[in-house]
Amino acid sequence: MGQPESREVEQSELPPGQRLQRGWPVTHYGPVPKFKPDRWEFRVFGATTDGDKHCWSHEEFAVLPYTTVVADLHCVTKFSMRSAEWGGVLARTVLELAPPAPAVTHVMVWAEYGYSANLRLADFASERTIFATHKGGELLTAEHGFPLRLIVPHLYAWKGPKWVRGVEYMTADRRGFWEERGYHNIGDPWREQRYSYQEEPGEGPEL
Repeated sequence: MGQPESREVEQSELPPGQRLQRGWPVTHYGPVPKFKPDRWEFRVFGATTDGDKHCWSHEEFAVLPYTTVVADLHCVTKFSMRSAEWGGVLARTVLELAPPAPAVTHVMVWAEYGYSANLRLADFASERTIFATHKGGELLTAEHGFPLRLIVPHLYAWKGPKWVRGVEYMTADRRGFWEERGYHNIGDPWREQRYSYQEEPGEGPEL
């Protein structure tokens, strides 16, 4: 009798429309890129405070302050993974090392093959948003985003790209890869913000 009750409690803690996932399915668009450490670079550019581009090699990024965040992962395909331990570099650390200009309101997170995801600056600056290199104390696999993927626990997982290569600071919002293809501009799983037709005034870029 106890097992079904436990499952019901777990399901009730999930965002609406989500189901509990045992394990971690591989979901992404396009091929898995081949990691070349000597060519890898993480860039912060756009409307920085000093107007300069800030870059880290893989070795330099690997020695930035390491933090762990325990958080769920909610995929728009309706599965949720509970209480995973993500290890890596907080987005706030990147903001401190490469501060945005005062007028910045959004960021575009860029990944391999030109993939992108836009975020409000406040979502990016959340204390739980993390550039993950590890899950459960182990390095991410290539299929799950090695060497770097963004985790934004309070938004749907597509807002956290795999194979991240940089962040662009923006003074106005614009849609990323999936947002241009009909997904919601914000992507809050607790409000089931899955598709762009659900957007209310002010939730998308000004035309």
